[in-house]
Amino acid sequence: MSDPQTIHAGCVLIGEAGLLIRGASGSGKSTLAREVVSRALQARRFGRLVSDDRTRIAARHGRLVAQPVEPLGGCIEVFGLGIIRQPHEPAAVIRLVIDLSEDLPRYPEEQDGHVVLCGVMVPRIRMQAGAVSADIALACLSGVCDTVVTL
Repeated sequence: MSDPQTIHAGCVLIGEAGLLIRGASGSGKSTLAREVVSRALQARRFGRLVSDDRTRIAARHGRLVAQPVEPLGGCIEVFGLGIIRQPHEPAAVIRLVIDLSEDLPRYPEEQDGHVVLCGVMVPRIRMQAGAVSADIALACLSGVCDTVVTL
């Protein structure tokens, strides 16, 4: 077990797989989190918020676990509306990290496909900040869990 770290990220749970979304302020983390959960629910999959903006991560039995930072559990920012409350899960095992960035290379390097957090290696993809990319995120998350990526 590692000591928990608090990072600037959001997390959602889709089925049994946690999706950690990192990026700078205003990069679209909360919007992507809401879109991914909404699309999962439309497809009759389980989808729920774990955390928004601040997330506590730690290694537990070789897996990366994310939890909300109190008192932010159940709160998510909606641009133009402010902070709203919604149902949330207390924790998720992270299966995929999405890094939102303004400056992406056209083709990723092989080492871009993983990131080490709290000593745990986790698959990672980089996406354009602000782009509508919930479908890509869900497809990649399914690929990580099912070992087949379908885009």
